[in-house]
Amino acid sequence: MTQVAVMGGGSWGTAFAQVLSDAGNEVVLWARDAVIVEAINARHENPMYHPGVLLPRALKAVKRPAQALRGADLVVLAMPAQTVRSSLEEWGRDIPAEALVLVLAKGIEIGTDLRMSQIVHRVANIEPERLGALSGPNLAAEIIRREPAATTVACPDEAHAKRLQALCTSKYFRAFYTTDLIGVEIAGATKNVIALASGIVAGLELGENAQAAIATRGLSEMSKLGTALGGDPITFLGLAGVGDLVATCASPLSRNRTFGVQLGKGRSVDDVISTSRLTCEAVKSCKPIVELARVHEVEMPISELVAQVVHDGLPARELVRRFMLDESDGGAEQSARGLFALARARIRARRNRREEP
Repeated sequence: MTQVAVMGGGSWGTAFAQVLSDAGNEVVLWARDAVIVEAINARHENPMYHPGVLLPRALKAVKRPAQALRGADLVVLAMPAQTVRSSLEEWGRDIPAEALVLVLAKGIEIGTDLRMSQIVHRVANIEPERLGALSGPNLAAEIIRREPAATTVACPDEAHAKRLQALCTSKYFRAFYTTDLIGVEIAGATKNVIALASGIVAGLELGENAQAAIATRGLSEMSKLGTALGGDPITFLGLAGVGDLVATCASPLSRNRTFGVQLGKGRSVDDVISTSRLTCEAVKSCKPIVELARVHEVEMPISELVAQVVHDGLPARELVRRFMLDESDGGAEQSARGLFALARARIRARRNRREEP
């Protein structure tokens, strides 16, 4: 039986720990909050994030990181993106030398513009071939109820990618694998920003046409940045790309969309943050995403507008007005045609490689 350490007892960390346990792994969850640890062990419940939901009896929780990491074959990082570095500085040296590391956090680090896997590699000295990321339409509130879902697991090493796929596939949670770690990480980070913009439109009650326009143009931004960094264009047409984007932009269970809705209704950024227990990754990641795009000369007008609303005081309604006036990239249709052309070229290249003797 594979031993798994899930590092983080929040909403998604708890739900994914359940998935791993239901998939037949021996799972230990580490949480900072002693109340969560005690409740999981005594009542098989996380009362802060999933009250009333009965977790697998086999799932155990611990208070100390070293307890969870000892002997782990797989280490899952389920903390907020901006705390990955500080967490690894605290206990990264305790990650077993041969363990695979799977990152659930979706974001770009403030100040360095690094992807999460890059942070893990640099801080914990984990070889890139042992690093993976997961991204898909995975709303924790549905998965904890064991409703059907699918996801993409990425790792540069194909054998490790397949192993990660097997470890987190259960009756209600289906994983697909890819070796495109860059594409999956960029898709996961950028879709949150687009979902916040879509939420603003919903909060302003400007209709579903406008929300669909934001999502479509947002997919263009995601794919352009991802491919500029070396990601596979096909990734953005799959679960980690358009799949996750649809769920995050449309569902009231999406924390990033919900945050945007509140801004659209007139609340301030600080006010929304002060009354929410859940992390909205887009708030902190939007600025480094925009910085990363500028370095690589990629136009991301929606992401820029979100950063201005969140950090520079731009009124939420102004985001919509400027979006309607934007003429930066010739239209989403043109970008979509380019994305499909890149995808077709990549598919042809793969086919040709398979036909070689």
